[in-house]
Amino acid sequence: MRALKRILLGLLALLLVAAAALAWHLHGKQPQRSGELRLPGLQSSVQVRYDDFGVPHLRAASEADLYRALGYVHAQDRLFQMEMLRRLSRGELAAVLGPKLLETDRLFRTLGIRAHADAQAAREQAAGSPASRALTAYLDGINHYQATHERPLEFELLGIPKRPFTAADSLSVTAYLAYSFAAGLRTEPLLSEIRERLGPAYLKVFDLDWHPDGVLRQQMRPGDLQDLGRLATLVDRAAPQGLPLLEGSNAWAVSGRRTASGHPLLAGDPHIQYAVPAVWYEAHLDCPGFELYGHFMALSPMALLGHNERFAWSLTMFQNDDMDLVAETGKDVRYTTRQETIEVKGQPPVVLTLRRSPHGPVVSDVLQPPRDPKAPPLAMWWTLLEAGDKPIADAFYALNRADTLPKARAAAAMIAAPGLNIVWANADGDIAWWAAAKLPRRPPGVNPAFILDGASGEADKPGFLPFEDNPQEENPARGYVMSANHQPAARVPVPGYYNLWDRAERLDSLLRDDSIRWAGANTRALQLDVQTGYSERVLRPLRPLLQGSREERALLDELFAWDGRYTVEQRAPVLFWQLVYEIAHGAMADELGEAGFANLRRTRLLEPALPRLLADPASPWWNGREAATVQQAWSRTLAHLRSSFGNNPQRWTWGRAHTLTHPHPLGQSALLAPFLNVGPFEAPGNADVPNNYAVRIGPAPWPVVYGPSARRIIDFAAPGQAQGINAVGQSGVPGDRHYADQAALHVQGRYRQEHLSEADVAAHTRGTLLLKP
Repeated sequence: MRALKRILLGLLALLLVAAAALAWHLHGKQPQRSGELRLPGLQSSVQVRYDDFGVPHLRAASEADLYRALGYVHAQDRLFQMEMLRRLSRGELAAVLGPKLLETDRLFRTLGIRAHADAQAAREQAAGSPASRALTAYLDGINHYQATHERPLEFELLGIPKRPFTAADSLSVTAYLAYSFAAGLRTEPLLSEIRERLGPAYLKVFDLDWHPDGVLRQQMRPGDLQDLGRLATLVDRAAPQGLPLLEGSNAWAVSGRRTASGHPLLAGDPHIQYAVPAVWYEAHLDCPGFELYGHFMALSPMALLGHNERFAWSLTMFQNDDMDLVAETGKDVRYTTRQETIEVKGQPPVVLTLRRSPHGPVVSDVLQPPRDPKAPPLAMWWTLLEAGDKPIADAFYALNRADTLPKARAAAAMIAAPGLNIVWANADGDIAWWAAAKLPRRPPGVNPAFILDGASGEADKPGFLPFEDNPQEENPARGYVMSANHQPAARVPVPGYYNLWDRAERLDSLLRDDSIRWAGANTRALQLDVQTGYSERVLRPLRPLLQGSREERALLDELFAWDGRYTVEQRAPVLFWQLVYEIAHGAMADELGEAGFANLRRTRLLEPALPRLLADPASPWWNGREAATVQQAWSRTLAHLRSSFGNNPQRWTWGRAHTLTHPHPLGQSALLAPFLNVGPFEAPGNADVPNNYAVRIGPAPWPVVYGPSARRIIDFAAPGQAQGINAVGQSGVPGDRHYADQAALHVQGRYRQEHLSEADVAAHTRGTLLLKP
């Protein structure tokens, strides 16, 4: 017994020593937020004051010094995020994560992002634009930090070597963000398969204009249709867990005549796939002639969201279709080729031969095993690759300084891809919204929702529309502008994959109420609103179709009495969301197959389709069995909820079924998950409401996939006291106190102040770092 006790005490001592050693090891990797450091290349010292939440407030004597210092402090907090995003965008993940990421690397090499960024970086370096000079200084700061400090913990775990960051890396990450908007790669293969295999009657539910003369018809074989499904599946799973994809957003600006203060007010909350670290890095930049409180993405020195005393802006996705798939059916198509080599951890390198047709990269070559050589190759036309040489960084460099309506409009007009809605306001009283993108001209009758025929001319693009034809508004008479990823009114129709309109309608219904005077409190309530009219549209046709036992009748009564609010204590949302999945699966999976139905669930097509499907008993999806399918779906709903949450329906609450966990790229490991992932948290909301903690249609439980990545409210009565919140925290360094110090606040709907004035910054400084030449 004594011997066993000694052994146990010895093991405990070893564990304590190991824990102490790990803590000491991690302590050496923490960001330094006070003291003095040398940063070569500076012309003068830069003061960096860190506030309560680890946000750096930088003051420099010049722009060059400011951006060099920004690169240094950004790298302190986010070096691993920078490394992973450049490897993802440039097709280099397999070198550190092994052969399981070869498929992802092959896709991104095939898309041409790497080659495009390399060529663009060479041109920008020669041109020496202000944006290019800012990027050079910023990268110098990142590289100095990396060269003079220990590798992050994740670098050690994966064996990642240090390697300088380049302008091509930054431009590759920007292109990846454009790719993450491109719903067409997921959607066009699926729609083409439905049309070819099932027929045009099955497309009616998706509310698409079907133009038989404008798309490729009856030229595909069963094997080709299987390849389309493989391509859609591959595209959807390309981004590893823990790396952000941009999904949606809310933004609005209200003129002074509609606010309590008499000054304009701007609010925004971009919706992005959750990850650790958070996608946004906040920093307050100040030098002579320039000041901005900005939200930055990895490897970009230009803020994508920002404000100061003079102006502010937010972003949403435009959702325009800027990517066409083209079947090269011609006999004399001329291809160019190039070779690239992918390094694979633990295996020999893989050499790719990449083809390009006159319409763009041949994306069907990415499929493994390869397609039938007799099948027409599928090329991808992409605005990003075709709409000029200027990177989006130039547009945001200008937007970061756009204090007047003409300056902001000119900056928006520079954006080619991805398509963005820019919602902007300034202290002079102006408000505006621009759908910013290069919109291609297409031949008459062409519907780019389907794969196009490269031999017929329908895939050709005779130039781009002028920016004046883009959807936009400046100082409208109604006193507000708003964007929520819905299809906007436009002089010229803009094909796209727009979100369900219920979220936009909910926002607009309140913003257009002229009796409301907007201020911080009711704007917060609108950002956090969890009510939708979508559920009522779905449930209305179901009332006569659903019956049940006495216990089931009580649940049905509760469901039909539900007001459409997604709060954590309610159970009606659980009944509704499971029933929606069971109905969709029962009606569509038999025609599409399980793989095809899974692809449909990953697109934006299914939610808008369900109300139309339920309102049309003659839809071919029902096979004449609507009532039976709906009743079976209800029975399956109850069976699934009992098996998932127990027999007591009182425990079937939305908060228990709908949870948010922020995943780290290495958090799939059971050993590392508790240490690196953040959560789970019970979450309100869903995809159809302003507080968009979104999930995919599927069986319970429902982990939140994406949602508000940050919330911001800027009232120009006091722009120095803007309100905001980060989804997780400033730092990506495990063990840091700012690693996840905002995560609980975020899901609870709480805000903090974004300090801009000198008095506020000084009052909230918790550490001062002086960077010296």
